[in-house]
Amino acid sequence: MQNIAEFHIIGRIGKIDAAKDVTHLSVAANYKRRDGNEWQSAPHWNRVTLFGKLRVRLAKAATGDLVRITGRVHQTSYEAEGATRYGVDMIADGFAMLAKASGRLTD
Repeated sequence: MQNIAEFHIIGRIGKIDAAKDVTHLSVAANYKRRDGNEWQSAPHWNRVTLFGKLRVRLAKAATGDLVRITGRVHQTSYEAEGATRYGVDMIADGFAMLAKASGRLTD
């Protein structure tokens, strides 16, 4: 049996950092948390990496657009200043536009 680590995010695009072969995307997913007797929205920012064809789909997107992203989670480690540092990369396998920031649904 194969073990997998995957993610599924529905959220709004924050920042798009495009380089030559890779694009990093910040996506805010909102969670509800209780503050006394009231519920508050608590955004959580996720940094997702896109390659290849997904970058082409992303070209039609803009800040504030609602998107659905699925993918795999990849753990990394490296040495810096004599210490081992650990990180988690979220690498997209699927990308879909759900709505433009203006509220208009996509085709």
